[in-house]
Amino acid sequence: MQDMDVVFRALGDPARRTLLDRLNAHSGLTLTELCADMGMTRQSVTKHLDVLEAAELVTTLRRGRVKLHFLNAAPINDIADRWIHHYDRARAQALSDLKTALEATPMDETTFVYTTYIHATPEKVWQGLTDPAFTTRYWRHPKAGGVAMSTDWAKGSAYDVAYDEAGLVIQHPEQVVLESDPFRRLAYTWHTFTLLETGDPLPS
Repeated sequence: MQDMDVVFRALGDPARRTLLDRLNAHSGLTLTELCADMGMTRQSVTKHLDVLEAAELVTTLRRGRVKLHFLNAAPINDIADRWIHHYDRARAQALSDLKTALEATPMDETTFVYTTYIHATPEKVWQGLTDPAFTTRYWRHPKAGGVAMSTDWAKGSAYDVAYDEAGLVIQHPEQVVLESDPFRRLAYTWHTFTLLETGDPLPS
């Protein structure tokens, strides 16, 4: 878990909070895009981003010669767990949901990058990401239960999604393994569905 003091210090500057708000609204922005309308030099924005990266609130991804920046919500979630869970989280969450519903505008960007650190061997992390015995425990649909993925985990392979409590198996051409380097890197597309009260799956 990231040092919460580092995260709090990073969040203490209004310019850095503005950068996080921008990344929350539009994932994967370049430095040039983040500098727009900030009212400060490119060097100053870079320094703020360095602080946010050090606090693990921002993570980056290179695509060719371009460096993209993404919001990493994990440290903020850790703060919420530590400082809100013990102080009437249910009411705070309800008010937050209401605020979001009333104020938020639909997002036109569907790419998200989250970073978290797990103190375990690469083999155990890989097992946690691919073994249904693990995924059905931490990856759950509120109506259909735990999620298990069936595939050989080879690059280019499709995979099926099974919901243990609903007895559903979802197949879709958008469910594809993009990258697979066992114990080092795994990436795949994900097609979301909305489950109706009848249990019928429909594309969302």
